[in-house]
Amino acid sequence: MTSDADAPHGLILFAHGARDPRWAAPFDEVARRVREVLPGLRVALAYLELMPPTLAEAGAQLARDGCTRITVLPMFLGSGGHVRHDLPLLAQALREAWPGVRVDLLDPIGEQPTVLAAMADAAAALVAGGAA
Repeated sequence: MTSDADAPHGLILFAHGARDPRWAAPFDEVARRVREVLPGLRVALAYLELMPPTLAEAGAQLARDGCTRITVLPMFLGSGGHVRHDLPLLAQALREAWPGVRVDLLDPIGEQPTVLAAMADAAAALVAGGAA
């Protein structure tokens, strides 16, 4: 029998979604890089609207793959209405659909100190390099 410590951990990168599939390319790259750094982590993308899969679909697939813990990372710059209102309801529905799975929500990626520092560094480098 597999213990929780041995069970795969899932990460859902949760983004808004768009009609143009090219919009998702940066998120695909983030997922690829996370898989490269943490090869044992099950990484999935999910979207609020306009693109598949939904959070429910991505979470269900991770649960079927044996994940007993799923971390949801909103790929938003800040805590707007989708993050404050929609996402908690979607996460609760996932918990109710998969009661044996722990579902944790992180703060949006854009509010993480390392991301804020990287954006500031990139802005400064672009201006210093004459791009502005």
